[in-house]
Amino acid sequence: MPDNDTYSELIQKIRTIDILTRARVSGQQAGVHISLFKGQGVEFSDIREYIAGDDIRAIDWKITARYNIPYVKEFVEERDHILYLIADVSGSGSFGSKVSKFSTLLSVLATLAFSAVNYHDRVGLILVSDRIEKFIPARSGRNHVIHLLQSVITHKSESRGSDLRPALHLILQQVRRMSTVVLLSDFFTPDCSRELSMVKRHHDLLSIRVSDPREGELPDVGLIELEDAETGEQILVDTSDPAIRDLYMEASANHHNEVSLMMKKYKIPFVNIRSGEDFVPLLKHLMMARPGGEL
Repeated sequence: MPDNDTYSELIQKIRTIDILTRARVSGQQAGVHISLFKGQGVEFSDIREYIAGDDIRAIDWKITARYNIPYVKEFVEERDHILYLIADVSGSGSFGSKVSKFSTLLSVLATLAFSAVNYHDRVGLILVSDRIEKFIPARSGRNHVIHLLQSVITHKSESRGSDLRPALHLILQQVRRMSTVVLLSDFFTPDCSRELSMVKRHHDLLSIRVSDPREGELPDVGLIELEDAETGEQILVDTSDPAIRDLYMEASANHHNEVSLMMKKYKIPFVNIRSGEDFVPLLKHLMMARPGGEL
């Protein structure tokens, strides 16, 4: 847990998110929302008369021929879905101009976890730095989710480095049933494109980059000492030099573009959430980018 985030503040944050998530779920009209996450498939529910706009592929031709009126089959998603959250808890999460990236990551985790448990889905967690820090198998229930989030808040990482590959390998080795896997990281990590493509083949994979507005630009404040939160390396930088600021902005933009292109290459739905911003619209966009869910 980053030093600038107190335990009580983070606990209050997840309590507020729990209340807001339950209010959003209870406010859904019956039949509008089945689950946030895609399950193993669909199962037959009912047959009804065709309505303009229905998918013609759902027409039951035998019933249609018998009654001389078009009928369609209705399906619902299978229950007992599984969600695995992979959270990058490397040293760079402590950075934040107003709100730390860790605090933002926790808020997103809580929103996803409470949304899933409100629909009786199972939730699991992997915390990763440059190694597996913690693995909590998927279970159902609000108490489990609260325990899971408290584990994130109280966790002290063994390493400040970052490498997502161990967590992706763990998903491939330990999670046999098709699940929804959400990866949260700033992606200041070694290349993990091979592992992403392998997880994508077996699971419903989504990706969220957690960033901070200050990472995209360097303010003109004269000489400052910058420290890499993961390696501890320090360098002295003259921010009054426009060329230095331009190089910084260019490097930041290149990093974001590389991550975005990697996700697009493997058809992994992806959003960039900046610390301190309202991320719920972005989560809605992320869920609508793939079949089976809306927030």
